[in-house]
Amino acid sequence: MERNSIKYGYLRREINGASLKGDKMNKERIQKLWKEILKVIGEDVNREGLKNTPKRIAKMYSEVFRGYNTKNKPKITTFKNGFDGIHCKGIVCEKGYFFSHCEHHGVPFFGEYYFGYIPDKKIVGLSKVARVVDFFSSKFQVQERLTREIVNELENAVKPKGMILVLKARHLCKEMRGVKKVNGHMITSEVTGLFLENKSNVKDEFMDLIGLK
Repeated sequence: MERNSIKYGYLRREINGASLKGDKMNKERIQKLWKEILKVIGEDVNREGLKNTPKRIAKMYSEVFRGYNTKNKPKITTFKNGFDGIHCKGIVCEKGYFFSHCEHHGVPFFGEYYFGYIPDKKIVGLSKVARVVDFFSSKFQVQERLTREIVNELENAVKPKGMILVLKARHLCKEMRGVKKVNGHMITSEVTGLFLENKSNVKDEFMDLIGLK
């Protein structure tokens, strides 16, 4: 028991030094930590299949947790509504996929996102929406906060008459452990402006469009 306490105390000290320093992830420290974790759970870190695993994990972390690096935050380019002779007054929809990690158990949750907004003076390219979703997903998250952070970021840039985001996700913390219920979905939404007021049934129209009404 005392030996394990020493090991976990060592890990806590090492974790404090494995975080981003000046927006650069310390891959060497992450490799060292993962090697120690493998030892603690009873693995042979020198067997062929695991020799390069800490290195591969560190490389993967720089990708799947890129949201911690502020340099990766996407610049949201907007355009004047009507700049191309077409003034958009209706709902602009976007659908895509996202992958994130549960901050409680460290395993992935993933699924689809459905985004819509009613433009005012600005419009935004839909590829920028996808980049914002990816950035905020690339951290340890809970789905409710992730939904809100994406909308806050986009709304501050676009300032629309209304905005809505729906996330529909599977959580491996529920499927591969605990209750082990497979293929269940958690659905969260964040709405603002006209969607929140549901004037002219715009929220209902959006839900019809994405098939979730």
